[in-house]
Amino acid sequence: MKDLSFRHIQSLAIPAIISGITEPILSATDAAVVGNIPVNATESLAAVGVVGSLLSTLIWVLAQTRSAIATIVAQNLGAGKVKALSGFPGQAILFNVSLGVIVLLITSVFVEEIFGLLNASGLVLEYSISYYNIRVWGFPFTLFVFAVFGVFRGLQNTFYPMIVAGSGALINIILDFIFVFGLGPIPDMGIEGAAWASLIAQILMALAVLWLYVLKTPLNLNLGQAVHFEINRLLSMTGHLILRSLALNAVLILAVREANAIGPAAMAAHTIAINVWLFSAFFIDGFGAAGNLIGGKLLGAKRYYDLWVLTKKVNIYNLIVAVLLMVIGGLTYVPLGRLFAQDPAVLPQFYGVFFLLVLIQPFNALAFTLDAIFKGLGEMAFLRNSLFIAALFGFGPWIAATHYFQWGLKGIWWALLAWIICRALVLMYKYRKDYYPLALAEKN
Repeated sequence: MKDLSFRHIQSLAIPAIISGITEPILSATDAAVVGNIPVNATESLAAVGVVGSLLSTLIWVLAQTRSAIATIVAQNLGAGKVKALSGFPGQAILFNVSLGVIVLLITSVFVEEIFGLLNASGLVLEYSISYYNIRVWGFPFTLFVFAVFGVFRGLQNTFYPMIVAGSGALINIILDFIFVFGLGPIPDMGIEGAAWASLIAQILMALAVLWLYVLKTPLNLNLGQAVHFEINRLLSMTGHLILRSLALNAVLILAVREANAIGPAAMAAHTIAINVWLFSAFFIDGFGAAGNLIGGKLLGAKRYYDLWVLTKKVNIYNLIVAVLLMVIGGLTYVPLGRLFAQDPAVLPQFYGVFFLLVLIQPFNALAFTLDAIFKGLGEMAFLRNSLFIAALFGFGPWIAATHYFQWGLKGIWWALLAWIICRALVLMYKYRKDYYPLALAEKN
């Protein structure tokens, strides 16, 4: 079948990879540029890590509407009911932006208390607040972009999201260097310059994706005369995914908190490691995104055996990608660390956990691929439960032992590895139990 061919899967996966890695590239660029500021570089890098962890939490929690929107659009596409979606995209996008405005207002009031809970103090806390107070204004624009990306993805189009995300990343990188270090009449603004670069890039991305949506999709942005019938399903899916993301980000936030408690150098090293992990995770997530979009379409058409074939293919493709990342990481980890920091107190700690970043890759491949496919199938409640299980029984015991026995940064990354392995095992069990029998029944 055409939609199961490598060429078709690749046509969705490669743009999704490029689009997906732009967010960690933006965070990594901020970290790399700020980590090389002449004054207080380690504290600035730690602050970027603290703010990045909070922003990632907020984005991953509230941007789950993108996955829900993509699932609903893809399933209606597979069932031949795209015209019935009139009014749905506009209402879904308005819902997303409203969430962004609410979060902006609430977090702006309690920003010092929030970073205090993450063990940020002194100069790290001061830098975190100034950096966040600028970057947070881009949050509604980011949620607008993600919601529109969800519509494009549901329509089996990852090309335009790639163009917008890639252009935004390039603009952000260029502005990072100009605003942080200064150029001509533009003074060097340090860590605040990195925040302004991200904000401007987010605004430009929102304008670009709006223009493409109006020109390139069969769906308009009309709000309609009444609440669309799919909005209830969107809210239900989003609610489950928000709880799922809270469990996911609770793990990442606890890891940041433990790293901060060790000291600024450990937090800076953790910032580098988490940016490398995020880059690899989003890279792997490209084929998962293809599985998500095609899987939702196949479910809408009730093609269960083809869904099983698709699942096998994208898992194999992502395992190959994971092996390539392991090889590249093993060959380049020394210059990679120096790209982010020069502090002799930071680099040894980063190098000390890098073998765990390599070891985690195949488990990333299995966990992220199946997670994406289950999103396409609308299994949001199960995904919520799977993250709670992994947090409680994978990450929880390890991080508690790390805190008690003071295993340091290595203990934190062993806990993250246990978490990913647990996620992969739970997802594999669910698919084998519920969807593989449907494929066998259809084949026979």
